[in-house]
Amino acid sequence: MSSSQPFQPSSPLFEGTRRKSRFTYRNLAHLASYSTACPLRVVAHVDLDAFYAQCEQVRLGLAVDQPLAVQQWFDHIPPVTISFTDMPLREGLIAINYPSRKFGLTRMISPTEAKKLCPHIILQHVATWKEGDEKWAYHDDAAKNIATHKVSLDPYRLESRRILECIKEALPANLQKIEKAGTDEFFLDLSAQVHSILLERYPELRGPAPYDDPTEYLPLPSSTVLDWQADALVDLDVEQTEEVDPDWDDFAMLVGSEIVRDVRAIVWDKLKYTVSGGIAQNKMLAKLGSAYKKPNQQTVVRNRAVQQFLSDFKFTKIRGFGGKLGDQISSTFSTEMVKDLLVVPVEQLKQKLGDETGTWVYQVIRGIEYSEVNARTQIKSMLSAKSFRPSINSVEQALRWIRIFVADIFTRLIEEGVLENKRRPKTMNLQHRHGGQVSSRSTPIPQGKKLDEAVLFDLAKALMQQIIAEGNVWPCANISMSVSGFEEGLTGNMGIASFLVKGNEAKALNTARDANIPSGSDRPDKRRRTGSPGGIQRFLLTGDTTEEHDDNSKVSTPERESLVDENIITELNGNSTLTSTYEMKSNDGTNSSLVFHQHLMTDYVCKRCNTSLETAEDLQSHQDWHFAKDLQDGDRPHGQVTTTTKTTNSKKPTPTTTKKQPGRGKVEKGQMKLAFG
Repeated sequence: MSSSQPFQPSSPLFEGTRRKSRFTYRNLAHLASYSTACPLRVVAHVDLDAFYAQCEQVRLGLAVDQPLAVQQWFDHIPPVTISFTDMPLREGLIAINYPSRKFGLTRMISPTEAKKLCPHIILQHVATWKEGDEKWAYHDDAAKNIATHKVSLDPYRLESRRILECIKEALPANLQKIEKAGTDEFFLDLSAQVHSILLERYPELRGPAPYDDPTEYLPLPSSTVLDWQADALVDLDVEQTEEVDPDWDDFAMLVGSEIVRDVRAIVWDKLKYTVSGGIAQNKMLAKLGSAYKKPNQQTVVRNRAVQQFLSDFKFTKIRGFGGKLGDQISSTFSTEMVKDLLVVPVEQLKQKLGDETGTWVYQVIRGIEYSEVNARTQIKSMLSAKSFRPSINSVEQALRWIRIFVADIFTRLIEEGVLENKRRPKTMNLQHRHGGQVSSRSTPIPQGKKLDEAVLFDLAKALMQQIIAEGNVWPCANISMSVSGFEEGLTGNMGIASFLVKGNEAKALNTARDANIPSGSDRPDKRRRTGSPGGIQRFLLTGDTTEEHDDNSKVSTPERESLVDENIITELNGNSTLTSTYEMKSNDGTNSSLVFHQHLMTDYVCKRCNTSLETAEDLQSHQDWHFAKDLQDGDRPHGQVTTTTKTTNSKKPTPTTTKKQPGRGKVEKGQMKLAFG
């Protein structure tokens, strides 16, 4: 029926001879909310064609039909039973453009073999960091100087960011859900945008559900012919025919294909990169679709074509079926083809693979997958590494390379917004390989000071010194440095816990600071309090601490007995700024600092001590301090607290005993009283 014709809704799919949609008003509403279970959902996967090769082709201004390959020496870490010095240097190709593939080139051949097969091919070596340089560059002699050069993939990362900006430009700002799956691939959840376009094009979808019942079926679309333009359409399942009128899921896919076509067009117009795309109901199918017809094409996997599409695939090509699981399924069922697994009952899959895995396999090979497109486009970690051929044999050489690693990573940190404190890493790791022995050290990156190359280098240098202190580290075959644990920059007051720097983080902070202090230099004298701190200091500064590492393991550090250095209250510029600093030194040499700041104003006043605070957050932190002090007082005899008063006749404070105020030790609802022993 046409969009202008009224319809009389009813629940059955058929009313007389008129067929109704299979989808309900609830399904339509779920489309707008990015529901992963919505049968109208539209997900796209866009994938750059031979990305590294395209980057070099565009950078060099070459014709699109010019054969080109990107060259790089192989720098993989071999099994520990193999010595690096015994391995021959091998060069290889990491990317080959599509014109080169017509000559039979693959990434497994050497540059020399590539020249024989395609004499006019251009072999472009990746950019490298040269030992002693402060910036990566393209060097004509890089292939011959593996000992003094390190591969840099920064040019490709920069282009990836430009492509991402183009994708964002092609989509409405308020309807973007983009997941960066790699340097050259992105997932797009187009559901909300598709919903908006459907309502605009088809007025019959705009009204409320009949009888306000979301389970009512939608009217059928007013059109029966869809224009897929140049899209590659997967053939329908065996039981389906093209003569059957399309339903709203087909219309949703059509709108999604139009959006992807626009995305690909803007990337080409602005950056001259070709992109392949896949449009389907979920991420798995969309990713398989983008690789189905390459280069520079897009494939649409309609819901009615899923089984036909998957049947001819090897299940090892599907994400999650690689490795041990893929091997187990292949050996158990003597096949690698999806179509052979389709006849296996779910109970048999569960019996052979376990209930959870068997159920998952049964669903995935039928195209059922509900993973969300995570709207994150930021990286989680950064790595810079170098395998040495020949091996290096001195601290000076190692530090020269570490300085390059730091410059490499810091350049990328600037792009992440570290200078503006938008994002910064929390942990640094340094790994060192000597023969078959691998040593690794990690340290927190101090969060309380500006992060720059000097800080990173001092931390990395300290980690290297720890590894060297173990002895027997030369010759060194590989060093890698990484930073991880990225988080958004912290702003505002964070309560009492945010003022506490302790454990390894404090050690890292002081190590970085000490690296810039000449040996033998005098430090300002501080008043030393001997003995173990009690009361609130003990409450805040001792106890087992746990650090999370990249492999999710937990390393506990022992309880500390601290010595306290105390900077007494200072008045700054007459602004009534109260500053108290506690610096702790533990029995293992670890330094910790605790700093309090109170701005004395009249807007917020503590009812217990009449102290004036600047903001509500400051007042809350101040009250937290009172609560912690009350917990301290709970260690003393019941009903008494010890206070300190200063007399005019003595320099020493005189302890006095007063009655505990009513309600002072009362624990509020939702809290628990801590026992100290």
